[in-house]
Amino acid sequence: MRFRSLTATFALLFLLQGCGPAAPPPSSAPARVDAPQPAGVVEALVPAPAPARADDGMVVSAHVLASRIGDDILRKGGNAVDAAIATGFALAVVYPTAGNIGGGGFMVVRFPDGRATTIEFREKAPMAAHPRMWLDSAGEYDRQRHHFSHMAVGVPGTVAGFALAHERYGSLPWADLVEPAVRLATYGFIMTPGLAASLQGILPAFARYPASVQAYSRGGVPYQVGDTVRFTDLGRTLARIRDHGREGFYAGETARLLVAEMERGGGLITLEDLRRYRANEREPIRGSYRGYGVIGMPPPSSGGIALVEMLNILEGFDLASMGHNTAPYVHHLAEAMRRAYRDRAAFVADPDFEDVPVARLTDKSYAAELRREIRPAEATPSSPSDIAVPAESDQTTHYSIVDGDGLAVSTTYTLEYGYGSRIVVPGAGFLLNNEMGDFNAAPGLTTTGGLIGTEPNLAEPEKRMLSSMTPTILERPDGSLFAVLGTPGGRTIINSVLQVTLNLIEFDMGVLEAVSAPRFHHQWLPDEIRAEEGAFDDARIADLERRGHRLDLRDGRWGTVHAIRMAPDGTRLGAPDPRNTDAAAVGH
Repeated sequence: MRFRSLTATFALLFLLQGCGPAAPPPSSAPARVDAPQPAGVVEALVPAPAPARADDGMVVSAHVLASRIGDDILRKGGNAVDAAIATGFALAVVYPTAGNIGGGGFMVVRFPDGRATTIEFREKAPMAAHPRMWLDSAGEYDRQRHHFSHMAVGVPGTVAGFALAHERYGSLPWADLVEPAVRLATYGFIMTPGLAASLQGILPAFARYPASVQAYSRGGVPYQVGDTVRFTDLGRTLARIRDHGREGFYAGETARLLVAEMERGGGLITLEDLRRYRANEREPIRGSYRGYGVIGMPPPSSGGIALVEMLNILEGFDLASMGHNTAPYVHHLAEAMRRAYRDRAAFVADPDFEDVPVARLTDKSYAAELRREIRPAEATPSSPSDIAVPAESDQTTHYSIVDGDGLAVSTTYTLEYGYGSRIVVPGAGFLLNNEMGDFNAAPGLTTTGGLIGTEPNLAEPEKRMLSSMTPTILERPDGSLFAVLGTPGGRTIINSVLQVTLNLIEFDMGVLEAVSAPRFHHQWLPDEIRAEEGAFDDARIADLERRGHRLDLRDGRWGTVHAIRMAPDGTRLGAPDPRNTDAAAVGH
């Protein structure tokens, strides 16, 4: 039974506002608490899937409790950056598949006057990293080491990124932004169906790590909907971050516990790696599409570059006359996708290590060159001799926020795979990422199966790995704020943001319609169009195949685009993607 059908039986027991402190539970393991619930426990009431309307602030995230916390920060006078920080810390508690303090990500900020900036807090390679670190003693590629070992853990960036955003653009005290997450972890919240199902599915993968089993089950027994869960080790870690800022994570007890787990499991992160980590403020990628402004994330995210490149190519076609998701429309989008993903793999990497040709890749004249290659009725084959595209997990999360003054924040962050490395730091209660898996496999090791060995994204000390995360903000032709959006989805992220952007601009869809519409994907290699189940009917499939496209019609869903669209009168229209049953838009 889906959660939305259960919401009538759930009532909001306590709001986070005014929850008085209580003695922490005696055990560091989560516990089941039978009714009546103690003060401080929060139960989630997920609203029906409809766009939320608000005249002042709006928060859309992957979990109703995180959205509610962000909205509460706005109600207390915080700005959208404050709300983004509080929402992010809350997601580390209630959405552990991707919400995190042990991972990293990207934040795009647009100010009410139209200025914009970005905060980059992507994970970094430890100083002991090197390009051949994923090869075994015989020189063979070891996928387990690359993706599922302590060596796959990059130096986390989330806490440093939030601290930098707060230092430069926050308004409320730091402690006020972390405290709601401390309360959620320490005093408990009610298990939702989405989280319960997710934890049950991942529990076998936790079996290798006793601290992970302890943190996310009842002694190896999966949580059930309605259970109350407490993460008291995580609560103590968050309390150190609350009290000591970034140093509460990168130094002291939390750092000691993290490094001890690295040493136990053969990982590379040291206290010096943690001490040296810094988040960055970077200039955003800017582009335009039919007069609408596009503000995106620069490298080491490939999202902003690829999105602008594809929009530039597609601006030369009359997409609206083709019709939404018709065969001609899908064909032209797929041709733009394959070219942008080829360039992504060939040129984009950490700009502190590589000279990324941002200006050329986002230039409309370059897009015109690529557009001339596209034949209206014939697919262009992708050659394995050109470039391959490495794998990326689809387990990321995104949230969008607009405050009462029109300050907008688009944030995407991740642990890489669902639950990252699956390693919980004993005594600290948080999951570690496996982002080192986003580095290329080894020098020269490029295969048709998806391994890639091109130089720009090989592992090096303190290098940031390439990402597809695409937090995006759109402006109307008059320069006013139009939409805030982004999504998880690994390699599909950029194409999901592209399609929702076109849904909003080309087809003037409402925000819920735009994020709900079926999506498809092409990434250069493998040379095929993948689509969500039911995206194309038989006639459309036959038409695409006649054009030379191979199709992979999968039984699944891609991404969860949590978006806000601004109505002309300034009303905020927020829509959580219905692909995520625990997500919610909350505003006032």
